[in-house]
Amino acid sequence: MELLVVLALILGLSVAGFTGYRSLRARANQATSTENLRQLAAANLLYAVENQTYAPASDPSNLVRWHGGRDSIGGKFDPEKGYLSEYLGFSRRVGQCSELARLLSGKAFNEDGSGGYGYNATYIGGTPPNPFMPNRPANVNNPGRTLMFATTAFAVSKGIQEYPFADPPNSVDANWRVRGSLQPSVHFRFNRKALVAWCDGHVTVESRTDDKGENFYGGSNRAASIGFCGPKHENGWWNSRN
Repeated sequence: MELLVVLALILGLSVAGFTGYRSLRARANQATSTENLRQLAAANLLYAVENQTYAPASDPSNLVRWHGGRDSIGGKFDPEKGYLSEYLGFSRRVGQCSELARLLSGKAFNEDGSGGYGYNATYIGGTPPNPFMPNRPANVNNPGRTLMFATTAFAVSKGIQEYPFADPPNSVDANWRVRGSLQPSVHFRFNRKALVAWCDGHVTVESRTDDKGENFYGGSNRAASIGFCGPKHENGWWNSRN
């Protein structure tokens, strides 16, 4: 009986220790991701100072994106050749989110290099009339509540993959009119919370408001903790005119 009691105590302490370790690891990874997002926002604001627009999300050839460049369609992105690379310090690359790296599974769509963060390509890295023409800071009505970057991922049949864009709830036509619904990509990986970097540079923790269930790649947004945050009317926090 005494041996059983000792074994039970050891097991209980081991479980408590493991749970505590996971909690500490998640908090440390969240702190790192917060700093990575602050650096991304600062880099994009510096890009805007020098170029009068935010960094493009992508070029028309789809060979250069905000987070990297490649030599051919279907090729792997070099994280030191993106629009923001020269504004990201000596490394010239986006910092990797360790929490996402721990959760990734399956083939990565050649989308690696964004570190686990997605850009608001619809309204900041591009504009509804022209997805390859980035917006200007002066055109953002509420910088403190307009999403620039967020923790992102994409649900597939066998898990989640890296994804470089934070897509809004709905598509938008060239006249800024909201159209059909889009699949979510904001990833709520920190105790069911996501991190958002706003257009004024600050970073906050946000809750999920909708996940749209299954997606067309056979993944479960709900199971993967992927969804949208904030109000959905007129694309809510994504829309630079709101």
